[in-house]
Amino acid sequence: MKILGLDIGTTTISAVVHDDKLGVLTARTVKNDSFLEGESWERIQDPKVIYEKALESVKLLLEEHPDVAAMGLTGQMHGIVYLDAQGEPVSPLYIWQDGRGDLPYDEHSSWASHLAQITGYSVATGYGLVTHYYNLNHGLVPENAASLCTIHDYLAMKFSGRTAPLTEPTDAASFGLYDGPGRCFDAEALAKAGIDASILPEIINDPCLGTGMLGIPVYAGIGDNQASFLGATGGRTDVLLVNMGTGGQISVYSPDYMQTGTLETRPFPDGGWLLVGASLCGGRGYAMLENFFRQTVKMVTGSEVSAYEAMTRALDEGSLIEDYPAAITTFQGTRKDPALRGSFAGIGTENFTPLHFIHSVMHGMADELYGMYKGYLDMNGKAPVAMIGSGNGLRRNKHLCKVFEDTFGCQLILSENNEEAACGAAIYAAKHCK
Repeated sequence: MKILGLDIGTTTISAVVHDDKLGVLTARTVKNDSFLEGESWERIQDPKVIYEKALESVKLLLEEHPDVAAMGLTGQMHGIVYLDAQGEPVSPLYIWQDGRGDLPYDEHSSWASHLAQITGYSVATGYGLVTHYYNLNHGLVPENAASLCTIHDYLAMKFSGRTAPLTEPTDAASFGLYDGPGRCFDAEALAKAGIDASILPEIINDPCLGTGMLGIPVYAGIGDNQASFLGATGGRTDVLLVNMGTGGQISVYSPDYMQTGTLETRPFPDGGWLLVGASLCGGRGYAMLENFFRQTVKMVTGSEVSAYEAMTRALDEGSLIEDYPAAITTFQGTRKDPALRGSFAGIGTENFTPLHFIHSVMHGMADELYGMYKGYLDMNGKAPVAMIGSGNGLRRNKHLCKVFEDTFGCQLILSENNEEAACGAAIYAAKHCK
């Protein structure tokens, strides 16, 4: 059975036709160049441009595969777009990178931290209800706004022929102020924040939204983290997923609700939970080191060339190194403490070399995520049977893969799917389509 999966990312829009036996048959990725100008702290996109780009990709794939049975969607979580009563956008898409939540509420707290204080929920800038809370208090909510939703909830609504958005728990939780065990928005927390619950999308019971303009059933959008887990693991839930892109992330499934001090607990499609830890820098730490080497070469020679090939060669030719400096790779802080910064320690005359620092950064990247994962194990979480790796940070660096294997004590297998999120959306839709 062929299912079309669509992923609305921050910088790209990806669509795949996925077969439950053969895997990805066709994939199409285009740039999401829908960014709009705004304040220095704003990160906003044009939802109508995103819709047109997505629609074009979907139509091209359906022309190539007219026997597609259904469509599933995913996309960037946390962000919101306001819709009118007819389901048309009346605002830009405020994406997950939007910084208004970090603006000062008073001399002691930001808008995000103030919302956390009055509701008791841990929220960060970019979360949908942090954005809405700021907009609500600054007169920025459009007068004709009837609802708000994620970008993929908006597209799922359009493709299914509806005029009001519906949301699946994995998306609903990404807004914040969401009661995990109850699988609903927390009415008391919303009231404390002065947020009218009627603007929130209804949480679905049946994921099939309807058949609209495309002539195929359209299923509710799911969070991109959960979709990536499904796509990278092929639908398995007994594995640990490590993603290393610009940021870093680990995800592990639990059938039971559990909380650790190091991982965020998110709903999983159709029940269960995904425990997630994210490093804001992740693969960017390795890129920072490459940039340092590149700038050093430019300072000495006057020429600027990429250092990645030389770094790989040094790792290939170098001997086993164990006395590398200890690196803390929180170079961009953490979600809980954006002001936190990284460090190097244990530097001596013998280990102050480029190769030592390459090993130092790689181990720091792995150690940061393992520290989060250890919180899960300390809570008697069931150890996964395997570790799946995704993201270019791992695909392009076999040495980093080895570091993760050594740190986590488990073999790492690279995911067969490059478009994990789109594949995961298709796998979710296929399960319900059957």
